Amino acid sequence: MQIYWTKINKIINVTPEVKTYMLDVPEGFTWEEGSHTHLALEGFNAGDKPNKSLVRHMSISTLPHENVIAITTRIKELCSEYKSILRKHKVGDQVALFKIHSNVPLKRENKNVYLLSSGVGLATFRPIVLEYFNRADNVNQMHSLNIDSTKDYLFTDVFKSEPVKKFTAQYVDNRNDYYEEVKKLAADKDGIYYIVGSDEFLKQNIEVLFEQGIKPEQIMLDKRESKRSEFLSVEI
Repeated sequence: MQIYWTKINKIINVTPEVKTYMLDVPEGFTWEEGSHTHLALEGFNAGDKPNKSLVRHMSISTLPHENVIAITTRIKELCSEYKSILRKHKVGDQVALFKIHSNVPLKRENKNVYLLSSGVGLATFRPIVLEYFNRADNVNQMHSLNIDSTKDYLFTDVFKSEPVKKFTAQYVDNRNDYYEEVKKLAADKDGIYYIVGSDEFLKQNIEVLFEQGIKPEQIMLDKRESKRSEFLSVEI
């Protein structure tokens, strides 16, 4: 397994609870839109076995042409040991990256694409939207629906409606409104639906989409195929 050690070159306080860590791109490190990686803190491999409490699965919120690896994450006042340590990291500190993979690349099937997310889930979708802006081939249009009760919306420079680019950004601040909007979007029986959020959020969205007649093959999850199959085999 290739481990890439790199340095933090900038830390952005996006909102009171969300930080973006900008990392130098190590030589040989490549990725595509929708990719995630494992972000490990120093000491994770110091013993005989890796210390899994110092490792987290994180989405990369940039594209390679931006020449930086950005990791955007929510760090609450009361948080895990991992995020408590990460919060103390400064510019120049080292972190490790390994196991890069994309479960949710942009599908180009001449269909409408719908991005369904909760809060910081937008970090996964940012590079997908940018990839669409860079090259819209074989994508009819794109619609982002995000639920965020804080109203501290992320990446507002990217997630704003652009009629010329056939992109719409929509925000709601409560679950009832959110799922009503999902039902409306699911009127498109031929669309492709990407979902990013907690496991419970995924399950609830899948249930609503299934009830509206959307098929499993139309749903994209940031999960390995075995886990994806578990989520999409739920009996409604």
